[in-house]
Amino acid sequence: MRIQLSSGQGPAECELAVGLLYEALKREYPDIKLIDFVQGKRKGGFTSIRFDTSRELRGLEGSVLWICKSPYRPEHKRKNWYVDISVIEEEKRITEEKLVRYETFRSGGKGGQHVNKVETGVRVIHIPTGTAVVSTQARSQHMNKQLAMNRLCEILAERNLDCDRKEKNLAWMEHNRLERGNPVRTYEGMEFRRRKKQRAENKREK
Repeated sequence: MRIQLSSGQGPAECELAVGLLYEALKREYPDIKLIDFVQGKRKGGFTSIRFDTSRELRGLEGSVLWICKSPYRPEHKRKNWYVDISVIEEEKRITEEKLVRYETFRSGGKGGQHVNKVETGVRVIHIPTGTAVVSTQARSQHMNKQLAMNRLCEILAERNLDCDRKEKNLAWMEHNRLERGNPVRTYEGMEFRRRKKQRAENKREK
């Protein structure tokens, strides 16, 4: 499961809360693996952090409240800082390893009778997607197989790049979606202590 922590459009205190929340979740769920992050305005702060986990954490989706006096602005009256936890649906990546079928056939064109009698043309088919690439330009089956496979890898790589773009666009939309109020969790102080009484959704975390 892919999770994003975000400060939304919040100030540096919200960005710090993102960093503190990530560290707290890492202690709680040791299998968390960092994917990427966007550094905040100050050290230790982040506008967003994305990570993977094998846990089912949909019950955590929503806003998180951090109650703490600003460590940056001592005279500031505000003590409530909100960050967002979002589940980012992963786009399926396309792989070619062990999922390819080769077909050979007689190719026409330049090369005379030799080309027409020998199966030098190659068709490479990516079985999961049905994507097929044909190569007949080389005079040997071996070379056509390489050319077709190279082209297939280029096509699959481009599709995976599109998946990355879609996922990042979704993450950016979630980054700007931060809702304040009715938090799924509440933490207090610079020690980032979690309040025990939480919303009923947290019962589904594990």
